[in-house]
Amino acid sequence: MEYYKHESAIVDEGAQIGSGSRVWHFVHVCSGAKIGQGVSLGQNVFVGNKVTIADNCKVQNNVSVYDNVHLEEGVFCGPSMVFTNVYNPRSLIERKDEYKDTWVRKGATLGANCTIVCGVNIGKFAFIGAGAVINKDVPAYALMVGVPAKQIGWMSEYGEQLDLPLIGNAQATCPHTGDIYQLTDSMLEKI
Repeated sequence: MEYYKHESAIVDEGAQIGSGSRVWHFVHVCSGAKIGQGVSLGQNVFVGNKVTIADNCKVQNNVSVYDNVHLEEGVFCGPSMVFTNVYNPRSLIERKDEYKDTWVRKGATLGANCTIVCGVNIGKFAFIGAGAVINKDVPAYALMVGVPAKQIGWMSEYGEQLDLPLIGNAQATCPHTGDIYQLTDSMLEKI
């Protein structure tokens, strides 16, 4: 099975796009991009050359996935959220050799209009609230909100907030799946 491409989309020769993916209106995918299976690229999305987007990611409308951004399986990028790839850009100074890698781990959600400053690692199944600004690494399962973002809780893989303290030793159960999560100090794991 091939992927779907809207007639207004531009996919440069050499781009790799997996089967079952959907490339919608006015999308531009550069030649070096590697996109997995079952990916959805919404209207007006840009995907750079040095980008990897794994299987089953959803990139909503008006998102630019710049060079050195890597999305693992099942990442959700909300409408108009922002990635960067240079920490201190200047129009008059060429800094393409200073691009920083940004990793968004499996199952993470990046809310609408949030900003991800380059060079961070967003842990698996983390949840970044709408409009938040991320300027440092985010632990797995963390719920982050604000400018700059601060952790206010923990999220299950299903996407429900768990009744846990930020730090300590405790357990919680996801009410939808019955999965049990163990908090040890400031790290959360599904057990």
